[in-house]
Amino acid sequence: MPLPTFDDVLAASLRIKPHVHRTPILNSSLLDSWLGHRVYFKVEALQRIGAFKLRGAINVLSWLKEQNELPQQIVANSSGNHAQAVAYAAAQFDIPATIYSTKTVSRVKAAATRFYGAELALFDTRVEADAAVQEAAKQPGTLWIPPFNHAQIIAGQGTAALEALQDLKQVDGVFAPVGGGGLMSGTLLACRALCPDAQVIGAEPLAANDAANSLRAGKIVALPGPANTLADGAATPAVGDLTFPFLQQLDDFYEVDEAQIAYWTQWLQHLLKIHVEPTSAMSMAAVASWLQEQDKPSTALVILSGGNIDQSRMQEIWQTDYLSQPPILSE
Repeated sequence: MPLPTFDDVLAASLRIKPHVHRTPILNSSLLDSWLGHRVYFKVEALQRIGAFKLRGAINVLSWLKEQNELPQQIVANSSGNHAQAVAYAAAQFDIPATIYSTKTVSRVKAAATRFYGAELALFDTRVEADAAVQEAAKQPGTLWIPPFNHAQIIAGQGTAALEALQDLKQVDGVFAPVGGGGLMSGTLLACRALCPDAQVIGAEPLAANDAANSLRAGKIVALPGPANTLADGAATPAVGDLTFPFLQQLDDFYEVDEAQIAYWTQWLQHLLKIHVEPTSAMSMAAVASWLQEQDKPSTALVILSGGNIDQSRMQEIWQTDYLSQPPILSE
């Protein structure tokens, strides 16, 4: 499959328009005053299904419908948000769907996936789930919608940054979380076309740093085993062969420890007054580090990828109260 282009992102934006929200851009004047810079947030937490993943899933099926190639059934593998997205998208086209995931999947995301009409097959590990979906995809009339390693998934995910840059016009840095790399790849395509002078920067959990290891090695390196991180949406075992070339074009890349992930999840929930997933909030640690390196007031755009959090994860996030330590950049 050839790599997607910015034209694919533009086509996706028109294709998915009837099915997705044009999500708002928020900022916090208090946060801006503390940091001495301006930070804008593209809030995909307010997207249908509560995450950006719907953009890619609905784009794949809409693209296939244009070619009269819709499948008889759909399978997918996911840690949660992609599961909901595929379940919702499949329902829009009246196609049965089965999602393969792990038994540790967020209960909120699992419940929503079933609510949208998909079956959920759960396994002990991500490797087992991934193997099972590959086997299921061999059945006649079955389409496997991967979570990130597909040109039309990447193009669909890029529409979030496309919308944000159409609204903001000019920014100095664009930040997004990296799991499998679909969102970051689409974001890079949109930014290079609409705001070529902006730096495009990724963030990943230090506890699930396969992308960072891959960039250092110059080849795709998988995690040695299951990752234990608050940012479960970025705990992908390995990036894809389609997304890795885009990740190699990033201007910078940050690995974020668990304390920083919890810290920024608490602060963004407090400042923006919305639910923010740890995977989304993680990017703010990269923003803070990047801003310390800037020699003039700068403007950052953060793609807040989702807002689906269950009770157990929320308890983990709030084990330590970080709101007594305001996010002020050190000199």
